[in-house]
Amino acid sequence: MTATHTTIDTTLGELTLVATDGVLSGVYYPGHWTRPDRAAFGPRTADGFAEAERQLHEYLDGERTAFELETTLVGEPFQRRVWELLMEIPYGETTTYGALAHELGDPLLARAVGSAVGHNPLSVIVPCHRVVGAGGRLTGYAGGLERKRKLLSLEAPLGAPVAGEAAVARLF
Repeated sequence: MTATHTTIDTTLGELTLVATDGVLSGVYYPGHWTRPDRAAFGPRTADGFAEAERQLHEYLDGERTAFELETTLVGEPFQRRVWELLMEIPYGETTTYGALAHELGDPLLARAVGSAVGHNPLSVIVPCHRVVGAGGRLTGYAGGLERKRKLLSLEAPLGAPVAGEAAVARLF
């Protein structure tokens, strides 16, 4: 497997895009909690990332609600199942770690779900920001709570007030 990467500037700050064998396999923030060793990103190149960059900018500009990119998710089977559930959360909606655990058949899996969500290698593309804590609390986000708040605000219904965590939680 051959990895390459590039960096792009966005309204969320610099993002590192990683491709494995030409397929998008990672989107990471600076200081990302669960970011792999940079050596795993392979050499830096501008080639092969134009479509991912275009779609990310469209999403962040409010012009896109879903991504149409070829991606690969590398992880343990449980992680991949959680990531698949994340992709089913509609734009503008949220769910909780507990609800995902319940959907997996065991409400006691909420912490394991949280760990899998935190290890999502395709931030923004696989919408882990749409998972909130019990009662709608903003909790953990590998890119930081301020970025999570921005993403949720971006997806909030037009005209809805979004002043802080409580306001974001009430919207969803």
